[in-house]
Amino acid sequence: MAAAPPSYCFVAFPPRAKDGLVVFGKNSARPRDEVQEVVYFSAADHEPESKVECTYISIDQVPRTYAIMISRPAWLWGAEMGANEHGVCIANEAINTREPAAEIEALLGMDLVRLGLERGLITPSQKLYHEILRGPSPVTWM
Repeated sequence: MAAAPPSYCFVAFPPRAKDGLVVFGKNSARPRDEVQEVVYFSAADHEPESKVECTYISIDQVPRTYAIMISRPAWLWGAEMGANEHGVCIANEAINTREPAAEIEALLGMDLVRLGLERGLITPSQKLYHEILRGPSPVTWM
């Protein structure tokens, strides 16, 4: 498999950015024919014990999610990059490894970007670890 072309994130803080603004951006290494959407999702309250349908799997939903604006491939649940109502910005970066990808359905890196924006942070939990890797955890999370 060919290596993914590089993608880059940048951030500019005052005084380099005008008017006291912070500028955050990212180029995309996605295929040029793939449709990219810029989408806004309002903050929302969710029912106890509800699930959220990510790109390939469902995971437990949290009681409240933050408002987000994301850029994403149209076919995908997750996000290439985005920001939430509190000014938190997260972007996805491709990495190349020597190990083959597992042949299981799991959360994608772009799913983690959206989950982090909606929930405010990504915390390692035993349950989330299993959702990502779909296997036994070699560590115990505190």
